[in-house]
Amino acid sequence: MLAAGMLLAFTAGAIDMDRLFATFTKQFKGNPKIFADWKKLTEDSRDSPVPDKLRRVNEFFNRHIEFSDDQQIWGQSDYWATPMETLAKGQGDCEDFTIAKYFTLLNMNVPIERLRLVYVKARIGGPSSGIQQAHMVLTYYPSPDVEPLVLDNLISDIRPASRRTDLQPVFSFNSQGIYSGIAADSAAGPGGVGQLSRWAALLQATRAEGFD
Repeated sequence: MLAAGMLLAFTAGAIDMDRLFATFTKQFKGNPKIFADWKKLTEDSRDSPVPDKLRRVNEFFNRHIEFSDDQQIWGQSDYWATPMETLAKGQGDCEDFTIAKYFTLLNMNVPIERLRLVYVKARIGGPSSGIQQAHMVLTYYPSPDVEPLVLDNLISDIRPASRRTDLQPVFSFNSQGIYSGIAADSAAGPGGVGQLSRWAALLQATRAEGFD
């Protein structure tokens, strides 16, 4: 389980931009131009209305990151990349898109309790398709009593959850905990984020990079 202090740090959504840039260029050998574009996105949109932030972040990653699977990118069957790794590679799978959007929106002062990463079963080809595969999306909750909006790499539109009948939620999580389902008022389960080992490890990695 992560220490409480680490969770408080992520709740604040603060970052060390110089440390992020050093990690991006020196460790991951990323193109400084894409980092500059990402930095400009976060700075220019920080005071924008939330719908604009969601749209810009969703469009940015869907446009700049090419979808590929972990085996092709990392030589592993399942790897959760940090936002800097994804930007540097220019490639990612659904988890990588979702993680990058999540941390970018936190950096743009979107409250952590309004955001959740959601594991779903996606019907490929639409709601009537018989083909399902595991997928991950990001959801934003305008308020506790309103259905969430869904940010997805599969489609460019941000839609309410009720309009994504091709997605069947399994569970959701953020830096504060893991939830059974996606209801805004659902309580986090026992054990904290440490119950999802890949997520706990990724939180540590992003903090080391500069997402303080």
